[in-house]
Amino acid sequence: MELHRPVMPVEVLEHLAASRGGLFVDGTLGLGGHTELILRASPENRVIGFDRDTEAITLAKDRLADFGDRFKAVHADYRSIKETLESMETGPVAGILADLGISSYQLDNLERGFSFRTAKTGPTGISGPSGPSGTEADSPLDMRMDRTQGLTAADLVNGLSERELADIIYQFGEERAARRIARRIVGERAKTAIKTTAQLADIVIRAIHQKGYWRIHPATRTFQALRIAVNRELDGLDKFVADAVESLEPDGRLVVITFHSLEDRIIKKALRYQSGQCRCEPDQPGCTCGAVKRVEIITRKAIEPGEKEVADNPRARSAKLRACRKFSA
Repeated sequence: MELHRPVMPVEVLEHLAASRGGLFVDGTLGLGGHTELILRASPENRVIGFDRDTEAITLAKDRLADFGDRFKAVHADYRSIKETLESMETGPVAGILADLGISSYQLDNLERGFSFRTAKTGPTGISGPSGPSGTEADSPLDMRMDRTQGLTAADLVNGLSERELADIIYQFGEERAARRIARRIVGERAKTAIKTTAQLADIVIRAIHQKGYWRIHPATRTFQALRIAVNRELDGLDKFVADAVESLEPDGRLVVITFHSLEDRIIKKALRYQSGQCRCEPDQPGCTCGAVKRVEIITRKAIEPGEKEVADNPRARSAKLRACRKFSA
């Protein structure tokens, strides 16, 4: 298996200031690509890696075995960072990284059902940018990052009302055709349960009436929306930023990589709030939001991968990196 390539490796190490040594937290361990870079940046570095995916943790442990007790993996959601670190009695940490993207391992694993790009899209004969559809294996409609949880994408697709489905596809996928897609899903599931990525991709194509050759597959936004809903990816992101900042030592760094506009918007606002920017309405007589200047934002605007990285690793193309430094006491 090809190891997952960490996104923006140079930028991550630079903004974490990883060469200075200390305890770091990789909030989204995945296959351990970023963690390995941090451990190699200084012999004084230690990393605690969080992940919801037990399969990824097993693979990361194998990859990082040579680092011994400098690395520790924890089966936990990064949004529980404060409570988990307190229970481990680690003390403040030098840096925290959260790469909110889905890993190549999860995307490429047919059992996980995250992607339609390995799905047969039925008898439509429509071609996408990768060539003709219908040439690869089908996948179960799962999409769980943590396979110990019960709820799957198939549960949502087959159990929610038409309005609930439309709301999810519109809000989390920013899909203009959300109502048409939801209506088609409900009509098709009345005939037979929708259990695979191929079924769903084909339904979306038919709902949108997309023909010919597309640059972005018509089902992209719908799949994104369902994945976000299944894994509650937007829940608690602002609280995570606050808890991460609190967990940092003075001059500690927080680096967050997002992959779509919904995440990036939340992270951007959360970092601004931690930097002391008031959230209150402009016409409000006084501040009641409690904004306090805890950090300095060290990325004037989001950093994006360079052309060479995107060419070498196309999945990095939508990544955006934002970072802050906690003020000294």
